[in-house]
Amino acid sequence: MRIATYTANGETFFGAITDEGAVALNSEFAEFKSLYEVVAAGAFGQLIKAAEGKPVTHTDFTFEMVMPDVRRILCVGVNFPDRNAEYKDGSAQPKYMSLFPRFASGFTGHNRPLIRPPENHTLDYEGEVAIVIGKAGRRISQDDAYGHIAALTLCNEGTIRDWVRHAKFNVTQGKNWDNSGAIGPWLVPFTDAAQLDGAHIQTHVNGELRQDDTLNRMMFPIRREIEYISTFMTLQPGDIIVTGTPTGAGARFDPPKYLAPGDVVEISVDGIGTLRNTIEDEQI
Repeated sequence: MRIATYTANGETFFGAITDEGAVALNSEFAEFKSLYEVVAAGAFGQLIKAAEGKPVTHTDFTFEMVMPDVRRILCVGVNFPDRNAEYKDGSAQPKYMSLFPRFASGFTGHNRPLIRPPENHTLDYEGEVAIVIGKAGRRISQDDAYGHIAALTLCNEGTIRDWVRHAKFNVTQGKNWDNSGAIGPWLVPFTDAAQLDGAHIQTHVNGELRQDDTLNRMMFPIRREIEYISTFMTLQPGDIIVTGTPTGAGARFDPPKYLAPGDVVEISVDGIGTLRNTIEDEQI
């Protein structure tokens, strides 16, 4: 089952995506204004059941960021051993994970353009798996962590590289340019640990394989991410954790391979799907 947010005929809908088209479920869940509200209310399972066997309502539609009104997005940085080595600073594997926030305004949807701003052209890609919390929790143990995940999706954690270097202790301003990244195409229900433990992620740029790794090589596995984050904040249904990108981002090539208008970036994980985005310059 694939659950998405999309627009059609000037209206926004949430519902299931099939090979034939989209199945709007707004009318059956009229108490919720968005997919985020469905997940936050703990009704994601009900939504999935309601989608079964329903006829297609739209065949011409545009994907939006999966939860455009999501309140909290937390990203894990430098989470693969080869990524740590890419920095060439001689540092050992860190004891604690790096974290930073992103906001919904920084993301667009599947098959939509990532926007390169005129102020800086170091737009880069980062292919990642993102998890959506479905059950609230504080100080969650690693043994219980997977029980708090409702769904999986994909993220292109697009970054303006020069702007992450504007300050000593944060990367926020380089990570939150409007529509610089994407999350989608849809949410896939999380029902089996193998969906994460066996996940293989690849990123292609213009058909060239740039990132290729498995999540079981993460320095901080997703169970540990949930445990650590929930130590200092209560995780709530609807929260998104972007779990980390493998080696191969454009900034680490010599010379760097930043994204330019006309480029196509595709991030794929078996069992979740493919997130595809083009690149366009901002029109001002």
